[in-house]
Amino acid sequence: MSIEKRHTVAIVDDHALFAGSLEKLINTFSDFNVLFLARNGKELKERIKVGEAVPDIILLDINMPIMNGFETADWLSKNYPKIKILALSMEDDEHTVLKIVRKGAKGYLLKDIHPEILNTALKEVVDKGYYHSEKVSEVLLHAMGPDEERELLQFKDNEMTFIELACSEMTYKEIADIMHLSPKTIDGYRQDLFKRLKIKNRVGLVIFALKKNLIKL
Repeated sequence: MSIEKRHTVAIVDDHALFAGSLEKLINTFSDFNVLFLARNGKELKERIKVGEAVPDIILLDINMPIMNGFETADWLSKNYPKIKILALSMEDDEHTVLKIVRKGAKGYLLKDIHPEILNTALKEVVDKGYYHSEKVSEVLLHAMGPDEERELLQFKDNEMTFIELACSEMTYKEIADIMHLSPKTIDGYRQDLFKRLKIKNRVGLVIFALKKNLIKL
């Protein structure tokens, strides 16, 4: 006996063949069905505004013309914060992951993932509120795990300033200039915080800071 499809998905991607194939795949999953496809963020806005049902999850391509994934995530976070965003990309570099997570994405998927992983990602973003690819899964485990020791951490003023700036898109050189410190001192802050928080990169720092309400989207 099949399970009634409860969770709705919209796909925002400018590659029609990929989006169509993804739609067919998701519609075979027992817990999900696709409401509609959109070629970019602008078209998504139009579809929602003219009365389309608001989806539970949006699979959002990052690189699109007219209104890309970053701009679309900004708009969704401000206007439809309850929608869960799963970002789609061919790239898995730290800067791209950091930027889209900072803009509200609850997960990050590579376009060549196995169908079973996609199904798992959709389920986990509904059940747990987040999902990330293998590239950041270890960071997530550290950031989302038990944190009794972290609750005792006390941050100095300069460390808090560094955390806030490091959670932006600034380079470490730009952070050093704003804080009127040397790049070597900033690197010292970075190494010390990463070690203390048991994280490996800026993505982990963003996740930690969001969880602890040190920063806001």
